[in-house]
Order: sequence, then structure tokens, then C-alpha cells
Amino acid sequence: MEEEFKHMVRIARKDIDGNKTMENALTSIKGVGKALSRAIIMSAGYDLNQRIGYLSDEEIERLEEAIKNPAKYNIPSWMINRRNDYETGEDKHLIESDLEMCLREDLNRMRKTRSYKGRRHELGLPVRGQRTKSTFRKGSSVGVRRKKR
Repeated sequence: MEEEFKHMVRIARKDIDGNKTMENALTSIKGVGKALSRAIIMSAGYDLNQRIGYLSDEEIERLEEAIKNPAKYNIPSWMINRRNDYETGEDKHLIESDLEMCLREDLNRMRKTRSYKGRRHELGLPVRGQRTKSTFRKGSSVGVRRKKR
């Protein structure tokens, strides 16, 4: 029995090219990086260099479940992108539009509470303490001027 090759595979609401290796295919999903994709593939028992188009529908469903719930597949909590969630306090792994929506809500909450980070986001300035004297000069600011004598 010959395996059927799928040219497009749908995982986590994302169409993925079937010719990609499993490692590279999973990284095209927003919220899944190289390290997490390797960990998911190894914990699910697949070969890293296998083409994703050769997976059966059951294997794709199992892979999608591993992406959505990595703690169930013994993925360490430091690889999960939403640790200690603000509302629930539990570790979650968010992908695609859920991740974007959650980040937007976090920024809006920071803006609403008028925290330092929220104010910096509002002004479009760097948030993490970088210097602004010579960098982050977007818009109307001009270079360094000499004092007139």
C-alpha cells in the first residue's frame, strides 16, 4: 500500500506546504518556534526530516493536539509561550489568532492601568530601558546638532 502524499496540510487553521520537513513546517505556525517544533516532533515520536505531506489524518490530528496542549506531551513549561496567565494563572500555549488577541489585550490592559510599559507603548518609545538619545529616531527628530557659538 502506497502512502498518499498531500500537497497542502491544514494544521491549527494554517495551510502548510506538504513538501516541507516536519520541523520547518511547524515553525510556519505563529507561536511555534524551532525549539518547540523539535520538542513536539520528538515527543510525538516522529522523524524530524520526514515530509509533512506523508502524514495520515490521525497523525496530523495528534500533532495538532500536541501543538495546542504541549504539557500533555511532557514539553517543559519554559517552552510554553503563556506561562502564569494573567486571568487564570495557569500555563497555556497560544497559537495564531489567539496569541495575537492575547497580546493585544495585554497591551490594552497596560495602557488602561497607565503602567510605565503601557505609556511607552502608547508613545511608540522603547519599553525595555534602551537608550533614546541616539536611537529610535522615527519621524520628525533630526540628528545631533552642534551648539551655536
